[in-house]
Amino acid sequence: MTRPDSPRDERSVRSDVLRKGATAKATVDGHGIVTQWNEAARGLLGYLPAEIVGRPAADLLHDASPARAEVSAALCSPSPPTRLNGRATLLRRDGSTVELGLLAHRRASTAGPPEWLVVSAIPRPVHAVEDEELMRRALLQGPCTMAVHDSGLRLRWANDDLRQVLGLDHEEMRGLRLPELLPGPDTEAAERTMRRVLETGEQRELDLTTPIPGHPRPLTWSIDIAPLLDDEGRVAGVILSAHDMTGPRTARQRLTLLNEASVRIGSTLDIDRTAQELADVAAPALADFVTVDLLPTVHDGGEPRPGSPGDHVLLRRVAAQSVFPGCPEAVLRPGQVAAYPDLSPTAECLKAERGLLRQGIDPAVARWADEDPARAAVVRRFGFHSTMAVPLRARGITLGVANFSRHRRPEPFEEDDLLLAEEMTARAAVCVDNARRYTHERHTALALQRSLLPRTLPPSAAVELASSYRPADSRSGVGGDWFDVIRLAGARVALVVGDVVGHGVRASAAMGRLRTAVRTLADVDLPPDELLTHLDDLINHLTAESESGAGDPDAAEAAYAQVGATCLYAVYDPVSRRCSLARAGHPPPVLVTPDGTATLLDLPGGPPLGLGSLPFEAVDLELPEGSLLALYTDGLIESRCQDVDKAIDTLRRTLARPADSLDGLCRTVLAKLLPGHPADDVALLLARTRGLGADQVATWELPDDPAVVARARRDAAERLAAWGFEEAAFTMELVVSELVTNAIRHATPPIRLRLIHDRTLICEVSDSSSTSPHLRRARAFDEGGRGLLLVAQLTESWGTRQTATSKTIWAELAVPTP
Repeated sequence: MTRPDSPRDERSVRSDVLRKGATAKATVDGHGIVTQWNEAARGLLGYLPAEIVGRPAADLLHDASPARAEVSAALCSPSPPTRLNGRATLLRRDGSTVELGLLAHRRASTAGPPEWLVVSAIPRPVHAVEDEELMRRALLQGPCTMAVHDSGLRLRWANDDLRQVLGLDHEEMRGLRLPELLPGPDTEAAERTMRRVLETGEQRELDLTTPIPGHPRPLTWSIDIAPLLDDEGRVAGVILSAHDMTGPRTARQRLTLLNEASVRIGSTLDIDRTAQELADVAAPALADFVTVDLLPTVHDGGEPRPGSPGDHVLLRRVAAQSVFPGCPEAVLRPGQVAAYPDLSPTAECLKAERGLLRQGIDPAVARWADEDPARAAVVRRFGFHSTMAVPLRARGITLGVANFSRHRRPEPFEEDDLLLAEEMTARAAVCVDNARRYTHERHTALALQRSLLPRTLPPSAAVELASSYRPADSRSGVGGDWFDVIRLAGARVALVVGDVVGHGVRASAAMGRLRTAVRTLADVDLPPDELLTHLDDLINHLTAESESGAGDPDAAEAAYAQVGATCLYAVYDPVSRRCSLARAGHPPPVLVTPDGTATLLDLPGGPPLGLGSLPFEAVDLELPEGSLLALYTDGLIESRCQDVDKAIDTLRRTLARPADSLDGLCRTVLAKLLPGHPADDVALLLARTRGLGADQVATWELPDDPAVVARARRDAAERLAAWGFEEAAFTMELVVSELVTNAIRHATPPIRLRLIHDRTLICEVSDSSSTSPHLRRARAFDEGGRGLLLVAQLTESWGTRQTATSKTIWAELAVPTP
């Protein structure tokens, strides 16, 4: 009732609010003062907002209400609760009381400190019949799939959602057990769980994945099985409450597959392996049959043309995977190239630059398959029903196509499957492009390195030669290892092995610069230690030039590649059978004497080139004829698989064993020390020494007398006649005359003439002077200055070499052909 003095509009407001079933709401600040009061609260207690806002909320509580103490404690507490709930007796405006259930939430306030939101549902009449009807409809029409089974585990009741899922009405399901509704091992396991609930009275949970008629793919359920108790507490049956988890489970599977693709694809920089990894990840997790085709230029490491490849695109099969062993569905084998017409999904997706999804046998696909009888036969035999074609694109260029097909799994691809395939393919495309770029650089570096290495070893009377070069088969790419054989004057030969720090094109380019520098310095005929000193100075100059362009990363990398290079330089003279060696941070060579003793030569190490710190030292050895000298780079002995000392011991023992040929010995050494692919470049140079006999060398000591020139010419002519080269005697007499005359006129004794019969005829005149002659053009009335010019015209080559105490002028004549 309302008070008689209550205005009429207040009574009408209360009745309207109560009839509509609104919620009474009020807000109370942290001090217990009412700050807001809604219309439903006014209708419930009769107070206008102006009458209650600003007053303590405790004024609304009856003195006998236990809520007074609880509210007071909450307001005074330093850490008040976030929620209060319970029943309270409230005072109406007319003096009457009402007992209500109150719920108070402590919340943040935009105006200042936290406040309390107090709510209460308006009391309404209770209609049991209406509530029961609502409960019945909730059970039948609720979103949760539910079923009730009796103590015999036979279905007694099912809601609408279960009937819709199974496609059966209530009468068709009533009295049947779960395995009879859905035969299979999964439902039999579920029924065993239901029986344990009957026996123990304890609630159980289980996950169930099973195919259901009318659904394209198996459904996954999260099921709660609870006991139903009678009035005496005995288990009378069980109730099943199931939630369809197919969508979340499929999403998790796709995320898991995508994560697996990120981990497994791109483990190497090999194009074929990267493409195969994509196929291995996708089959059978996503598709029954997967193929990866690349543009031929991409597979070869080249740069593909920008834009769409156009009609009848040529693609090379590089990878395939199937649910069946051996990929029987494959029409093409890896390495084969095929043309794809514009009506094929492959060409269509390349033109559109996006993935395509085809379900069933598309008419265009059918026509394309019919044009190729073998392909059409495979499609019919395996029953392909769903296909996705996704282009491999990375960094704005098209690399190829990945095709995903299903024939064993009955469910077709969905749009979400296409999104997954596109994401996997996009990640794989970046890896393929990285592998392509690596392949391109590797091929370039190999071509550059091979162009700088000697294609064939020059013939030499000083040594028998054999060599082997094996590039690295690793992610680091081609390095800067090199070797060289340089013919020197006097039938001598220079043997060189070096290694540049780093890998790739720049390391190969740096190697080429060093090799050219070594050849240039060798032409000056410097001793090994002096040659390495000049080479070290050259690298320091090049490094300084590179560092001057500090902002250029290529220049910095080129400088790094040159600094720290190692080199071993050896010169062997077959006449004296002496060998002079020096090394700059390079592994020492192995010497095998004719008696089979293999020794690691103890040469002063010297610093790597480019450091410019310590001097280099040369060692002179006399080598018996038939000695074997092995020069190599560190890739031969440094490996993760074995210790360096053990590798050197293996090298020594292998070189000491008899071999049919030096080439065969090279292969044996590599097989022993590098059974697999090397992680670093390997260069190996073998040289077996020879000696020139006394019948191939003639030497005369000459007095410092112009009259001796005639005798020197005569002795030279007689020696050439004895060697059977009378036709070259006249030319040799002129050369001997000019060189001996110059030595007598401009040099100091002792003077020595030496003739050597090698692959050429060599004339050498030595004296103790350090002054080197040079060519000049004589004027018309000059009496001299034409001798060296005449020598240069008559011989194939000529030059000068210095020693610590003398110099030698030499000239080579071609051996006359018989």
